[in-house]
Formats: sequence, C-alpha cells, structure tokens
Amino acid sequence: MDKKINFSEEAISEFAGKGIVSSIDDLKTRPESSEPEHKNLLGEWSSTAICGNDITSSCLYVSALAITQAGILAPIVLAIVGITLYFFRKIYSEVGSALPLNGGTYTLLLNTTSKKIAAAAAGLTILSYVATAVISSSEAIHYLKVIVPSLDPTTGVLALLGFFAFLAVLGIGESAKVAICIFVFHILTLIALVGSGLMFVIMNPSILIDNFRLDLENINWMKSLILGFSISLLGISGFESSANFIEEQKSGVFPKTLRNMWIAVMIFNPLIALLGISMVPLRDVSGLGEGFLSHLGSLSIGDGFSQWIAVNAFLVLSGAVLTSFVGIQGLVRRMSMDRCMPDILLVQNKWRGTNHWIILGFLATCISIYFVTSGKTTDLAGVYTLSFLFVMSFFAIGNAILKLRRARLPRETKAPWSYIFGSLTLLGVGVLGNIYLNPKGSLIFLTYFVVTLALIMFLLLRTSLLRILLLAVHYSVSLLPPIKLKLVENLFDLIKKVTSVPVLYFSKNDTLATLNEAVQYVLKNEQTKNLTVCYLSQEKDKYADQLSNYVQIIDEIYPKLKIDLILVNGIFSPNTVGALSNRLNIQKNRMFIGSPGGSFPHRIEKLGGVRVILSGDGT
Repeated sequence: MDKKINFSEEAISEFAGKGIVSSIDDLKTRPESSEPEHKNLLGEWSSTAICGNDITSSCLYVSALAITQAGILAPIVLAIVGITLYFFRKIYSEVGSALPLNGGTYTLLLNTTSKKIAAAAAGLTILSYVATAVISSSEAIHYLKVIVPSLDPTTGVLALLGFFAFLAVLGIGESAKVAICIFVFHILTLIALVGSGLMFVIMNPSILIDNFRLDLENINWMKSLILGFSISLLGISGFESSANFIEEQKSGVFPKTLRNMWIAVMIFNPLIALLGISMVPLRDVSGLGEGFLSHLGSLSIGDGFSQWIAVNAFLVLSGAVLTSFVGIQGLVRRMSMDRCMPDILLVQNKWRGTNHWIILGFLATCISIYFVTSGKTTDLAGVYTLSFLFVMSFFAIGNAILKLRRARLPRETKAPWSYIFGSLTLLGVGVLGNIYLNPKGSLIFLTYFVVTLALIMFLLLRTSLLRILLLAVHYSVSLLPPIKLKLVENLFDLIKKVTSVPVLYFSKNDTLATLNEAVQYVLKNEQTKNLTVCYLSQEKDKYADQLSNYVQIIDEIYPKLKIDLILVNGIFSPNTVGALSNRLNIQKNRMFIGSPGGSFPHRIEKLGGVRVILSGDGT
C-alpha cells in the first residue's frame, strides 16, 4: 500500500524527472529530390466548384429571408453583405498566404494563440458543419417536394443524412469532376432564372411598382437595413470552406477561389432578391419559404422550369451536406490528434479505413438538432448563422493576431487593418440582429455550443481534473483500503498515459528567454511531462554547448517537465522532420517551431502539421 501511495504522491507533486542530453548522428532521410509532393492538386475551377457549390447554395433560400425582413431594401442589404465578403476575401488571402494549411480557423488560432482558444473556435466550426448539414438537407427535401409532393419532410431529411453518412463511412468524398458538373449546372440555372425573370419584369412591371409604393409607406429604414443585413449574412456561409482544403489546391489557386466565390455572391444574390420583389407581392414571400426560387421559375417560364430549379436545388444542397460530412472528419480527426477530442474518434474501421465514430457522432448530432428545432428553417438558420458568424469573427481576430505575433511569416497579401475592423463591426451587427430576430434559435445555438465546449475543455483539462480526483482519493478517510488502492492505481495509470505523450521543439540559436517562452507555451497548451528540445547542425558548433547549458537551467526551473536535449547531425527540412517523427515516435502535429522569416527555405504546409508557436527568430 505504501508503495502505491508514494506513486500517487509522485503524480500529485507533478515532478517529471531530470532531462538528458543525447545525439543522433545517423538520421536516415530520403534524398531531397524524392520528397513526396501532392499529386493531382486541384486547379482553379475544381476548387471553385467544391466551395462554390456550398456558398452559392445559399441563394436558394437567403433571398426570401432577406425580402421578408428588408422588403424593397433586400437587394441593397445583399449588396452590403457582398461588401462584407470583400473584406473577408482580403483577410482570408493574407492568412492563406502566410499559413497555407488545412483546418481554417482552428489551424489559424492554433498557430497564433493557445490551444484552448483554437479549440473553442473549432467547437463553433463543428456547430457550423452540423447546421450546414441539417439546414441543407432540410432545404433539399423541401425543393424535392416540388417534384414529389407526397414526400414526408422528416423521413426525407433523415434518409438524406443517413445516405451521406453511409457514403462517408465508405470513404467517398467530393469528386472534383462531379462538383464541377453540379456547379456548372447550378450557375447555368441561375443565369437562366435571372434572364427569364428580367424578361418577366419588363413585361409585368406592375408588381414591382406596387411593392415599392406599399413598402415605402410603411418601411422603417434603419430597422429594415439592420435586420435584413443580419439575416442576409446567411448568404455568405460556405466562404470559409476553401480554407479547409487549401493544401489540396495548386499554388496561387486559393485567392482565385475567394475571388470567384465573391463574384458569384455579389452578382446573383442581389439580382435574385431584385427579381423577388419584382415578381411576387411582398406579403406572399414569407409564405413561399423554401420553394421561393421554384416559384420564380414557374412565373418566368412555367412549371417545367420550376421542376428544373427544384432538381438543381436538390443537387446543390445535397452537395453541401456531403461537404459537411467530409469537412467534419478532417477537423475532428485533427482535433483528436491534438488531444482536443477523445482518442476513440481516431479509430478506423477495418472495412474501409474510415473514422466511423466521427461520422456516426456527427449524424447523431445532426438528427438531434433537427428534432430539437422541429425542422423549422428559421430556428435552424439561427444556429447556422450564429455559428458561422462567430467562426468568421474568430478568423478576422486571428488575422489581427497573425499580423502582431507572426509578423515574420512571409505572405503575399496583406489585408488592411480597416478591413479587419470593418468586418468585425459588420459581423457584430449581424450577431446582435440575429439574436434579436431568432431568440429561440440563439438559445439552441448556445446550448449546443456550451455542451461542445464543455466536452473539449474537459479533455484539455483532464490531467488537472484527474489529479484533483487523485488528491481527493488519496486523502479520503471513508474509502476502504483495497478500494482506495485500486482507485489510486487506476487514476495514476490514466495520468501517466495522458502525460507520457512527448512533444518536440526545434531550436535554432534561441536565447534563454526564447527557450523559456517555448517551455511556457508547452506547459500552458500541452498535457505532457516530456519535452524534447532538438538542435540540428551538420557539425559540432559552440551553440550546442550553450544550448545544453540553457536546457539544464530550464529543466531545473520547471520540475513539471522532463526536458531532454537531442543533438541531431543534419539540416532542418521536411524530410528531416519526417525522419525524426519516425525515429522518435512523435507525431508531426506535436512538433513546434518558432516563426520562420523571409529566408526560410521551406513552405509551412510541407512540414506536415508542425506548429508555429513563437514570434521570435524561429527556425
């Protein structure tokens, strides 16, 4: 019993042990020429199609929502939304050129702030994916009802979600060729709708005249602009999707996808809203709801075109559902590897090699939120819009932090500070407006976010919580000795399992202060007792001895970490990172560097997930 109690006291004291100095002189790396490159990288139109299907699907429902709130001002508020998107086009371009890594907001904040902040933003992104899947499937089924009126909406939504969950388990993601076909079909349909709609308006101008006359008599300009703008921000959801697969795009393609998405939104959303107020009496718009565009198609050409639009809408919205299932896997898998989500989510089935627990958990969450909102588009839109707006806000804030803390990172584009402040101001208005418009949806959003955040924070703080529990058991006088011993053993084993996972920091000519900053980052963000400081050089130099002294000093100062120094004969490169990862059994996403400067010879994305944690001289 005494021995076990000593073990628990060791765990409670958090003493990690003394670090050691070692060297590797025979690190085997591939020749630089054999460094694996991404094959079949996506071009401009393939990339645009994948994310464009997502963002342009919003025009199927956002026009009706905008008209309901803003009336004749709907085209104007949608144009203002387009201006907001222009700000974000510059913001995303800067981040994408400085940190061309998959993961969007989570990866940006992970490389500029703390893991807790990044995890909170990731929780919002998860909610955004959930809301995207649910509202897109719900809207898709409503459009399908134009062709199959007898279709039960609930059955249809559950079947659609289940179908794409099955496809995700099979490992079938977006196909660029299929995405292009859907996107081209969708854009041609919208062009046909706009063209035929304008002809209808020219021949029947009375509806537009009546709407202007009646609305001008009763309109509250400021309220209509603010509330119309707030709900219309739903029309740019999906803009962030391109940042989630930036590593799969050819060099220079990412800013082009942002430009193309902005052009599509700036053209079609205001034009369709203009058609809406020109072809349908304002009092009838809210009653049309999900079938608004189909109704416009029926008015402009006839029932055949209405069904054409319904098929197009079903395909595009279904594509957005698939995008959600694919996107959530990458995000949650990365978070699980970073120990922000349960390890069980990384389990792959032997059948197809996919992360089935992520897919099934996502499916269950989507079904639950559908029933909680009773499938109402307004409540779903509240969850969707707020989660999306907060994700975008975090991205703008992350861009500001990137400018301040990672100024050394080379970048091809820089967003003006006015764009950052302007976008945050406009999004702030949007958040407040949506809370006012949809308090029930806001409450549902808050509930799901709190639950998601609580799970993430529990995992990020599990070591501290386990130690508190171990302390309580250790000093308990009410537990029988055999039970107490068993609990101490199990808790100690859990703590040891969590804290034994090592991390590695690449040091190059760091001062003692910089090395201290790196250690503090590890203590604040990683649940580990083992830090390896790695120094790479091709010959013995004086800094190796100096760094050895620094590490010994830091190791004495921080007893919670066992800080080892490893001297490696070699130069820093993606190949070296991969070889060390295999040799030391440390995953690349648990390796850290300082902020590289303009002379850094490698692209960040080639390092396989190595994290930038400092703003100093770096590697």
